[in-house]
Amino acid sequence: MPGLLDSLLSPNTDAAVNCASAKAKQSDLVLFANQLSVMLSSGVVLSEAVEAIAAQTAPGPFQTVLFEVSDRIQAGESFSVAISAYPKIFNSMFVGVIEASEASGKMPEMLDVLQGYLESEMDTKKQVQGALVYPAIMLVMAVVATAVLLFFVLPKFTKIYESRGQALPKLTQALVNFSKIAGDAKSASITLIVLGILVGGVIYALRTEWGQKAVDYLKLHTPILGTMFIDSIMTRSTRIMATMLNTGVTLLDTLRIVEKSCDNRFFKTFWSETCSRVESGSQFSEAMAFASYSELLSPATIQMIKAGEKGGNLGPVCEKISSFYDKRLKSSIKAVTTMIEPLMITIMGAVIGTIAIALLLPVFKISTIMSH
Repeated sequence: MPGLLDSLLSPNTDAAVNCASAKAKQSDLVLFANQLSVMLSSGVVLSEAVEAIAAQTAPGPFQTVLFEVSDRIQAGESFSVAISAYPKIFNSMFVGVIEASEASGKMPEMLDVLQGYLESEMDTKKQVQGALVYPAIMLVMAVVATAVLLFFVLPKFTKIYESRGQALPKLTQALVNFSKIAGDAKSASITLIVLGILVGGVIYALRTEWGQKAVDYLKLHTPILGTMFIDSIMTRSTRIMATMLNTGVTLLDTLRIVEKSCDNRFFKTFWSETCSRVESGSQFSEAMAFASYSELLSPATIQMIKAGEKGGNLGPVCEKISSFYDKRLKSSIKAVTTMIEPLMITIMGAVIGTIAIALLLPVFKISTIMSH
């Protein structure tokens, strides 16, 4: 197998670029974390374990990346540095957890933590997608039915009203105007161009620092969803802290790695300020209480940290806090998935109901119009 030096000197630079921007399924990452944890627990060397997993992986970008990661490790790079070269596959959270495992010397245990988090994230996505199936089917049927009514039924009523010199109801007239715009190629093209520009502007804005910070803010402050995101971040952060502190890693090093593992800018700022205050001599609980965005944490969290400091058992206390947030996270996920279906049906009902009323109004008045 070519080494890292050979791959860097290779003229095929396009392959390296493609690997750097390659993506992988979440299920592949879960399987990778699981297999690596088992092999490392069995005493297999890290580079050999990664290479063995790569050999068992289906051919594709992810397999190529794993072979390259193995080469990098053999060339002397740490695991966290090696995988950080592929941010599309291994995000900041993944890299941060691996860095934590290197500092604590408990890589199999931290990989189990990582696997559990990734599986939980996958399950949440599946639950949300499952809750959206029925509303999505209803939406497609409603769109088809509405299109038929707009483009085939409504024009006939329009002709009847026009032949009698009568005006359509205002709501119906608005629908007629919309159908004319949708049916006219020039108007539709202009509308699509405007929409394309707006969508492009939004996508560009989301890629800026300001846009990403706005998204992070919405994630944390949206009703119900915000609680789920906060619980997810705190579950992961406190579990990392517990593992590292229990293995003898210093609090400062632990906080630095927890900060790196966070992909939310507000929590990054919170952990960064907490770390700076601890470095300046403040107690951990005091530093948390006075750091920016400390209001995102429940008051009980800081009280439990304070008790752990006094008792000298901060690691076990972080384990309890992690369990506390994990239970809250499960409740939040259940609340979100339970809410999605009725909310979507309610919104669709309001939209389709309005369209139905607009279409039925001319029917109710047709007998009066015909009599004239």
